[in-house]
Amino acid sequence: MWIKVGLEKINTYKGVTVKTLLDSGAMGMFIDKKFVEEQGFKIEKLKRLLKVKNIDGLDNSGRKIKNKVECNMYFEKHMERIRMDVYKLRRMKVILDIPWLVAYNPEVDWEKGEVKMTRCPSWCGRSKKKKERKYG
Repeated sequence: MWIKVGLEKINTYKGVTVKTLLDSGAMGMFIDKKFVEEQGFKIEKLKRLLKVKNIDGLDNSGRKIKNKVECNMYFEKHMERIRMDVYKLRRMKVILDIPWLVAYNPEVDWEKGEVKMTRCPSWCGRSKKKKERKYG
């Protein structure tokens, strides 16, 4: 399932709208390396390299995650600070993983292709008073 989210740079508060994949098979949140560089997101080195696993669970030889990006993410009235690992994704810009889906438990209508943030946990801080931010 694809959704459009706003990503806001923490250092400049400038944002961009990006097509994002909700991936119930992913065990990490990822952002594409080329997209990060083109958009000028602040890249931070990880304290230790992370191994990448293929879909079959085997290690992806020679490809390790070295960097991360922190930004604010907006979807509907939902806003959160998010940390994503930087990786060469090719066709995708951003992937949100199963732990994110479990934590926020969005309402997904597969027939209509709609996702609603109606079941956020109490600690989320989602407020109906907050307005949705849109980026160009």
